[in-house]
Amino acid sequence: MFEFGRDLRRLFEKARDSDDLGWLELIGVGLVEIEARQQSTDAGRVSCPRPFDASLRAAALWREHARRCGVASSLERAESAGRDAAKHAANGDQAVRAALDLAQTAMLAFDLRGGPDRLTAALDLLSELPPARRLDTVAAAAALHARLRARLALLSGRLSELSEAAKLLDAALANLKGARTLEDELRLDRAALALETGLNTRDARMLDKAGRDLRALVEAAAPEQRPLSRARALALCAAGMAALAAIAEAPAARDQAKAMFDAAAQMFTPDHSPLDWSAIQVLRAEREALSPVVLIQAETLTEGGGLILGALAHEQRVAQDTARAGAAGDLTALMNIETSLRRRLVRPSVTATPLDWAAEQIGLARVALARARWTGEIPRGVGLMLTEAAQTAREHGAQVLAERAERLTLRTQSA
Repeated sequence: MFEFGRDLRRLFEKARDSDDLGWLELIGVGLVEIEARQQSTDAGRVSCPRPFDASLRAAALWREHARRCGVASSLERAESAGRDAAKHAANGDQAVRAALDLAQTAMLAFDLRGGPDRLTAALDLLSELPPARRLDTVAAAAALHARLRARLALLSGRLSELSEAAKLLDAALANLKGARTLEDELRLDRAALALETGLNTRDARMLDKAGRDLRALVEAAAPEQRPLSRARALALCAAGMAALAAIAEAPAARDQAKAMFDAAAQMFTPDHSPLDWSAIQVLRAEREALSPVVLIQAETLTEGGGLILGALAHEQRVAQDTARAGAAGDLTALMNIETSLRRRLVRPSVTATPLDWAAEQIGLARVALARARWTGEIPRGVGLMLTEAAQTAREHGAQVLAERAERLTLRTQSA
């Protein structure tokens, strides 16, 4: 038993020294933070033999921590470590890699908090880089460029941009060799792009392409080795299946989607990766009624800091609370929800974050519509509230939140 434990320790130490950080999926967010802090300390030592590589590794660890829990300070530390790497760059190729690292941090900041300007700034940074000499650096630059363009294409929704971004992702994947984690992220981005395009255009070819990518990701990510990668792919599969089930009115497909969501949620505990767990619950809540306790937990794990996911979790929790109260004709409950929303609106933490403000406007509109159903009152100003909420959400890159406001606007017009 002692030898077995020692062998496991050796394997863990070997994994820690590997360039592939996929092993981080096996440890909780608290241990990720410990690893990031230790790596930052090591990179900052005068005696550090390879400060450039150490700084890049610290940046990657801080990004992983931010991706799991959304803490703004972790993003700041990742950016700081990337700038340290740029200072330690000994040649042109290292300078390019440091710039790519900074662009990666900007992309993650967009994923967490929105702001399309972050994407355009990252693309501008890439456009100013000199040609890299190492083939792996060239491939990494192409992959990052494709991922940034894919996000902008999804924001625009224009078919021409979606098609061009898909070609860039295809080319980046074809040229990528030996970078498993980056390859998985590219495939997930390509699947998300193909799924969105396929659903919007009813293009079976794109839906099949998304399905192939997601199936490959699920099969390659063993639950005991890469639980987060597997869960992310399963959740995207489930979201696509649920959307198709709604279009085709297919109960069997809806049940299959639910099973996929459940499987994704069971891959890890909320404290292992709070944002991943919350994202799965928010996706589920779009398609089914969840326990209030689950949505409250998702909201608690994501609130504060202007996270897109935080705004979505809060809005979804309010939506389901309002739907339950409205279905029962409980005007007192509706009044309590409205009071709670108005109290939140005066908090500095909400007024300072546009996406939280937009979520509150959508919630207030839901309450007004639910109350009108029972009182016969004509809700006033709801259309303007929703229009401003949708516009704010789109300006900040929160497409899903904007779409919720726009769907509610249609209900207002038909009421």
